[in-house]
Amino acid sequence: MNTVKKLPKKATEESFNELHYLVTEDFLRRIKSGEATTQDLKAACDWLKTNDITGVAFDGSPLDKLNKLLPTVDANLVQRRLYGKTNV
Repeated sequence: MNTVKKLPKKATEESFNELHYLVTEDFLRRIKSGEATTQDLKAACDWLKTNDITGVAFDGSPLDKLNKLLPTVDANLVQRRLYGKTNV
């Protein structure tokens, strides 16, 4: 007769740390190899956000370069285009 092995109610902190490490390493591998899809990149961004990882766009950093590529948004122009008026 087979005995049923009882699983612990919660995973250990060591298990969570290992999973965190493995997921992070897999994201890094895919991105560095160039095989990351748009979905992988989005998931990696979400992973960073979920883990409260932020970046500082210091001069010349990749984040600074990305920031300079993004267009600035004029809130008044958006209001005029959407509603024909501006919020004053």
